[in-house]
Amino acid sequence: MAFDFKKEYKEFYMPKNKPSIVNVPAANYIAVRGRGDPNEEGGAYQQAISVLYAVAYTLKMSYKTDHKIEGFFEYVVPPLEGLWWQEGIAGVDYSDKAGFNWVSVIRLPDFVTKKDFEWAVETATKKKKLDCSKAELITVEEGLCVQILHTGSYDDEPATVAVMDEYLKKNGYVNDFSDTRLHHEIYLSDPRKTAPEKLKTVIRHPIKRA
Repeated sequence: MAFDFKKEYKEFYMPKNKPSIVNVPAANYIAVRGRGDPNEEGGAYQQAISVLYAVAYTLKMSYKTDHKIEGFFEYVVPPLEGLWWQEGIAGVDYSDKAGFNWVSVIRLPDFVTKKDFEWAVETATKKKKLDCSKAELITVEEGLCVQILHTGSYDDEPATVAVMDEYLKKNGYVNDFSDTRLHHEIYLSDPRKTAPEKLKTVIRHPIKRA
C-alpha cells in the first residue's frame, strides 16, 4: 500500500465539522507564489496548479526513472493546499478575489532533498513542455492553529470562519495572523468534478492564547 498523508495524519487532513485546536509541525512543500483572482480562466493561479502537479507527479514517479531518491517509498500525492492573504487585512475578504495574494502548495515527503527537487523541476519542464521555474521548495511550520472542515462553496466560507472565531472566543484564544502565519485551505475535493455545495475544504487559522 502506498503511504497516504491524509490517512497517516488524519488530525491535520480530516478534521470534523466542528473547530479543533492542533499543533502543526514543520513540513516541506512544493510552492508557487502569485497574485490575483483564482477563478480567472487560464490565469496565474490555474497555471500555478499545473506546475505544482507536474513537479509533484514527477517526484512520485521518480522510482521508474534513472533518478533514484534515497529513502524513497511509494506514496499518494497529497491534496492541493493554499495560503491566502490580502494587504492590510487580517484573514481574507472573499468579496475581493482580485486582491488575493497566494502561495499554492502540495506537501512533499521528507526524503525529497533540494537536489531531488531541482531534478524534478528540470524533468517536468522538459517532459510536460511547461515552464516549472516558478516552483520552490519551502518549509512551513504553522504551530498552534484552529481548523475545521467546511462543506460547501468557497464563497460560503465566511460563515464557517465565524464559527471558528466564536470557538476561539469561548476558549481563550485569538487569531494570530502575520506575514508568515496565514489563512490556510486544504482542498479535499476536485472542484472540476464536485458540485459546489459538496466541496470539502479544511480551513486552518493561526492562533495564540488571548
